[in-house]
Amino acid sequence: MTKAYSRFLTAFFCVFLGGLLVWHVLLPDREKSETENRTLAQAPEFSWTALVDGSYTKKVETYFADQFPLRDSWTGLKARAEQLIGKSEFNGVYLCGDTLISKVETPAEGMVNKNLSYVDRLAGKTDANVVLGLIPSAAEVWKEKLPAGAESWDQTELLAQSSVDFQSTLSAHADEPIFYRTDHHWTTLGAFYGANALLEVLGKETLKENNFAPEAASDNFNGTLYSQSGIHWLEPDTMEFWVAEQGLTVTSWRTGMEEPASLYDRTYLEKKDKYSSFLGGNQPLCVIKNENVTDGSKLLLVRDSYSDALAPFLAQRFSEVHLLDLRYYRAPVSAYAAENGIGDIAVVYSVQNFISDVNLVLLTQ
Repeated sequence: MTKAYSRFLTAFFCVFLGGLLVWHVLLPDREKSETENRTLAQAPEFSWTALVDGSYTKKVETYFADQFPLRDSWTGLKARAEQLIGKSEFNGVYLCGDTLISKVETPAEGMVNKNLSYVDRLAGKTDANVVLGLIPSAAEVWKEKLPAGAESWDQTELLAQSSVDFQSTLSAHADEPIFYRTDHHWTTLGAFYGANALLEVLGKETLKENNFAPEAASDNFNGTLYSQSGIHWLEPDTMEFWVAEQGLTVTSWRTGMEEPASLYDRTYLEKKDKYSSFLGGNQPLCVIKNENVTDGSKLLLVRDSYSDALAPFLAQRFSEVHLLDLRYYRAPVSAYAAENGIGDIAVVYSVQNFISDVNLVLLTQ
């Protein structure tokens, strides 16, 4: 390599970096990445104290990384390059053909037993029938799709503690699209099978698939695993709505005040977070009433986001389904059940959330 060529490469590299810096400065900062579905770091406020303890430089580094020009394109290019050199895990997500499957990390020591004990303590504090439903992740149901040697926490022992056998139910339909390919949630079909497993345990008549007319709500759903992995070249998922809204009344306490809601919030279908179209996404409390079920039966779901797609099916067999999210609802669960005359409580969580959720201790209030 000649000196002239070396100088040219050095000059080119400096111009390239300088150009990126100028581009970064001129571009307005973005508040959120729709592709990654998260809030982006903003320019940190300078202080001598922060500079001395190193926190300022760390925040600057995060800020530049988040606001880097064409960040979404670069992350996709990085994932594609890693795939070409044989990599199969991308930020905790495995690429399994045309499907993304999230790796389940080993839980903190004692966490599983603690959360199981909290459910037992809830059962001792209420006269309602309490059942535990643990939903296996795709890494368990579709483990044969994982790359050879792929690591993921073995869920078998924990699933044996579940009152509802979601594992056998979903495994019996493993050749069907029961999980999204780009998202960690179960599909509406998977939720249908899950609802029947729970209804059977609760002594209710199971549902028939031919009683529903699936509506293709969106054919352009790119979920959380699409965002997390950087793998942006797979075909989007199709999202379906099965349950008709006629006869159902939905009430939400999203803002802490009672307000009318709907089974499906279709405004989310125009956004990245399309899964939140089920019941409008995260909220402390939501109640679905079915005027066609007149036996007065009431179910309380202490739940994570999997129940957003599950609850519409359960509402076909209960006069009221109450959904309570411990991330936002802080009052005693047993007191809520007593005040509302609820006969059945189902603690329904995905395994991945159950083994890491620190809010389940609130069941003991």
